[in-house]
Amino acid sequence: MARAVLHVDMDAFYASVEQHDNPALAGKPLIVGWDGGRGVVAAASYEVRRFGVHSAMPMRTALRLCPQAVCVRPRMQRYQEVSALVFGVFREITPLVQGLSLDEAFLDVTASQELHGGAADIARHVKHCIRERTGLSASVGVAPNKLVAKIASDLVKPDGLTVVPAERVREVLDPLSVRRLPGLGRKTGARVEAAGIRTLGELRSAPDAVLWPLFGRYSAWMRERASGVDERPVLAEVEEKSLSAEDTFEHDIGDARILQRQLARLAAVASRRLRGRQLVAGCIGVKIRRDDFTTYTRQRAVAPPTCEARAVAGVAAELLARWLTANRGAKLRLLGVVLTELTPASQLGLFEDLGRAGRLDAALDEALARFGGRALRRGNTIE
Repeated sequence: MARAVLHVDMDAFYASVEQHDNPALAGKPLIVGWDGGRGVVAAASYEVRRFGVHSAMPMRTALRLCPQAVCVRPRMQRYQEVSALVFGVFREITPLVQGLSLDEAFLDVTASQELHGGAADIARHVKHCIRERTGLSASVGVAPNKLVAKIASDLVKPDGLTVVPAERVREVLDPLSVRRLPGLGRKTGARVEAAGIRTLGELRSAPDAVLWPLFGRYSAWMRERASGVDERPVLAEVEEKSLSAEDTFEHDIGDARILQRQLARLAAVASRRLRGRQLVAGCIGVKIRRDDFTTYTRQRAVAPPTCEARAVAGVAAELLARWLTANRGAKLRLLGVVLTELTPASQLGLFEDLGRAGRLDAALDEALARFGGRALRRGNTIE
């Protein structure tokens, strides 16, 4: 039986929950986030997105773009309650549910089709149950693998359903902007477009001479992604392969600068463990536990996968900074760096350069192996 994967993405989740719970907010440009001078947008309703407002944007910028926007503060406990209902729907269909966040997950429904019907019918059933139990809409992509399903779920929003059969993958992907490729990033996306590659079809067919300056040893891998090739399995939460480094503090910490130093130290430890096992991570996350034992996770996909300490620390630092901005005054008892979507590191070619960051990591690894774990420390981890 052909593989069938769903990517389910709740539409403007936090904002939609607020509009559902308070009908007076329905149809209004709504921003969920802290409205202080250094606050950021945690979520933006579709009404406010028309003004250019989006999540992670500084609140000052958002209110400048849409002065009439209504701002409400996040209610994480409520979002977790609704998320539990949504994931309950998923697990009624299949045990192969890989959650990416409170409002997003992959479902492998290959074996579920005999009982529940075709993948498209299952997707419609999931959407119907979510709306019936929560009053909210979800957009779903149906495809032969995780990558194409994730791209598909974003093509029609809100309340969309996009089915991409295996025989139509290239037909659907080729005209799309390279910015649609998950994990590409704004800066890399801009570089790719500057090189004259604007669509996934152009990326798929680009020669090595064009791709190598952009992606180096990951050129073939990026070409495969642009072609919709993805062999990663949907990993249920209990089976998900991950690597982490975390620390419970002797005293709760509320100082953002100290927390970022601790996070940089944990990122260095986690990435060193990755390199020791010859793995790279396609997803970088942080684990945050408050003084009241409430635990949060935030994560982001990265492409290409990496084991470089600088890259891991950079993404983790940004995730933590956004959480701290949305949770002012919070004191933390535990902090961690969590690396998932692990795959074997590709072997370097004979004349391939590791790059400056890679050479620094290799030198540090060698020194620590020879002289012990406290022989050297990165500058950003020193108090």
